[in-house]
Amino acid sequence: MQPAVLQALEFTHIVDVVRGCAVTPLGNERLAHLRPSPDPRKVAQLLAATSEGVRFNELVGGFALSGPPDLAAILSSLAIEGRALEPLRLLALADYLESVETTRAAIRKTDGHFPALKALAEGGAAFRSEIAETRHKIEPSGDVADGASADLKSVRERLRRQRSRLKGTLESFLRNKDTSKYLQDQIVTDRNGRFVLVVRSEHRTAIPGIVHGSSASGASLYLEPLSTVEINNDVVALEQQEAEEVRRILLHLTDQYRRRALDLQRTIEAATELDVIQAKARFSAIVNGVEPTLSPDGAFELLAARHPLLMPGVTSRLGDRTGAADGPGADGGTNREASRQPDGPVPVDIKLVPGATVLVITGPNTGGKTVALKTAGLLALMAQAGLHIPAVGGSRVPVFRSVFADIGDEQSIAASLSTFSWHMTNIVQMDRALSLPALVLLDEVGAGTDPVEGGALGLAVVDHLRQRGAHVVATTHYEQLKSYASTTPGVVCAAFGFEPESFAPTYQLHYGSPGRSLALEIAGRLGLAPAILDEARRNISAREALLAEHLAKMDADLRNLEHERRLVAREHEALVESESRLRSREQVLKEKEDRARQRVDDEIETRLRAARQDIDKVVEDLRRQVEKLTEEANRRALHGRSLSTGDAGAARSDARAALDQVAERLQGGGETAVAAGAATVSGAPARVGDRVLLRTLGLEGRVTAIQDSDAEVDVRGKRLRARLADLQVLGGAGAPAVSRVNVSVQVQARDSAVTEINVIGCTVDEALSRVERFLDNLLLTDERQARIIHGHGTGQLRRAIGEFLQRHPLVASHQPAPYEHGGGGVTVAELKD
Repeated sequence: MQPAVLQALEFTHIVDVVRGCAVTPLGNERLAHLRPSPDPRKVAQLLAATSEGVRFNELVGGFALSGPPDLAAILSSLAIEGRALEPLRLLALADYLESVETTRAAIRKTDGHFPALKALAEGGAAFRSEIAETRHKIEPSGDVADGASADLKSVRERLRRQRSRLKGTLESFLRNKDTSKYLQDQIVTDRNGRFVLVVRSEHRTAIPGIVHGSSASGASLYLEPLSTVEINNDVVALEQQEAEEVRRILLHLTDQYRRRALDLQRTIEAATELDVIQAKARFSAIVNGVEPTLSPDGAFELLAARHPLLMPGVTSRLGDRTGAADGPGADGGTNREASRQPDGPVPVDIKLVPGATVLVITGPNTGGKTVALKTAGLLALMAQAGLHIPAVGGSRVPVFRSVFADIGDEQSIAASLSTFSWHMTNIVQMDRALSLPALVLLDEVGAGTDPVEGGALGLAVVDHLRQRGAHVVATTHYEQLKSYASTTPGVVCAAFGFEPESFAPTYQLHYGSPGRSLALEIAGRLGLAPAILDEARRNISAREALLAEHLAKMDADLRNLEHERRLVAREHEALVESESRLRSREQVLKEKEDRARQRVDDEIETRLRAARQDIDKVVEDLRRQVEKLTEEANRRALHGRSLSTGDAGAARSDARAALDQVAERLQGGGETAVAAGAATVSGAPARVGDRVLLRTLGLEGRVTAIQDSDAEVDVRGKRLRARLADLQVLGGAGAPAVSRVNVSVQVQARDSAVTEINVIGCTVDEALSRVERFLDNLLLTDERQARIIHGHGTGQLRRAIGEFLQRHPLVASHQPAPYEHGGGGVTVAELKD
């Protein structure tokens, strides 16, 4: 990529904005050399890393990196053996390395897919002990702490004592009446590192001592009394020892980092790359960018693309340095007007799908042609530099090996280059350096000379580049190029629109037809005198006027088609919205139906549970009465009397009455449940799959199996056995006839409930059948825990029983028994209440 192209497309401004997003000086410096890459694999890696940075920012809230402004100077000092870093620089280095470690830890903790970030995080090293020691020995103010070493602590304690002693001696001169009268000021000051008194010059000999100088006027002398010379000497010596010990400590701390030079280099490299990625991610958020798809087939599609230098978030960061893409060119005014859009630039689609490699953009002056041209080139360069582009999803770009731009006017009197000659020189260099895949941007190709010859030359240049296989985007006002674009295979024509009444640009690009240049209309809009415009219209030939009329008609047709398209789009949106509302309403009704069904299920379950409890109570009462009657019969038998039939009949009558009450209550719930189903009764015999009514219980279910004269019925997930004679097949709507409930109970005396079954040695089918009967029998008791002994073996029997219990409607949960109670050879099942 030639530097002139990067400058012409203002890629350097984008680099400036991205650099402003860096948080470390090393990241900022590396971004200063950001350039597009021609390697597809490298570009894919760069874009993937940027996307990871965007997702990481959204997930975590940003990178915790930070770095001091003089980081480069700190690292340079580290490279010099024997040089100790200053305390504040050591603290700054520790803060920087800690921010790197915090960022690495945050990346390692993420559950998301961040391979590039995690690879960089693993490439660094931790400096926890060095950071801790640095902060322990250096205070936040930058002073070396007393506790940094035992020698430093001892020296400073002695130094404080000597200074206190010296201060007391000197203050005695200030308090003593005999000596204070000779002093110029009642203060103790420092002179060349020694504490002295300020004595009047005329009393030089009044206080014996050493003079260390005089004031500027000569009226005062700085005198060190002889009595303090020895103490001052001690203070100076101790200060020197302190300075040497401080330097030794700082050198030790510096060498701690210096000894891990390779680890430090790897960590700094990882941190710099992480900073580059996070800066690109932050830039993506500024421009609301997306990762474009790299197209191996040469497709170049920028959907709803916006020039980033016209976006408020970018221009605010550039300040006065941006011309808002206001580069030189025929459409410089276009850029200024587009930059004034309140919400940023108007999105534009740039489309070169396989089969087409040339896009010719036409339209009025100040309509947006140059901005579209620069947008196409700049976004291609941004993608190849690993930056997200301000467009929408689905945008596709090839990876170009060379990008050329002929935009603006760089004529030079010194180099004898006119506007036309500069353009031609530029195009000649493009042709010589062209390397496929290539992108060539031509603004007003063939301009600057005779319109007829310029149009012919521009057509030839574009067609030559097309035949060489380059992607070409060109802007023009020439009729030859418009005709060429409309009639040549592989060439796409598009035009910027305008308001038909005011001729104001809409900045919307319409494909399929060349546009009018509207030179006279735009000139009038800009204030040119009407007389001049009338004369210009008279100078247009009949053929040119006819062509202009045809183009105007085509523009009107295109506007009508666009209007119809928008109407159809609105109708489609309305249909989609209506369909969405219907689906939402259907979902609400389904949820209501599910809730109603659940309420019925809950009511049936509640009634069944209550009925089961009532029956259990009746059975228990009957059992107690039977036991009492048995005892009474035995007692009477001893006296030669027998039990009366009336007593036994009374017991049976009471039990039957209690069961009839349970049946009546259950029948009421069954009628409610069946009424909800609103089914009619059919006289046909029940078959597997039929929906039936259990007349004995008043419940609705579905036949799942038939054996002889019995059937198995699924009622709301509960399996019940019933006689075929007690089943009534249900048909369509209607209320079923509910027959009276008859319940017969046979009570067998049992000493205790059996809560354990052993199926070792059984086949799977035999074991499952025995377990099913065992659970049914256990249901009639108050026990809610069952132990199933199946042994270890191959584990097949254990797995089959586990799957059976998982599906059984009476089982709430199951698990292996504790180790001391059989472990994996026994399964314990908990029954539902």
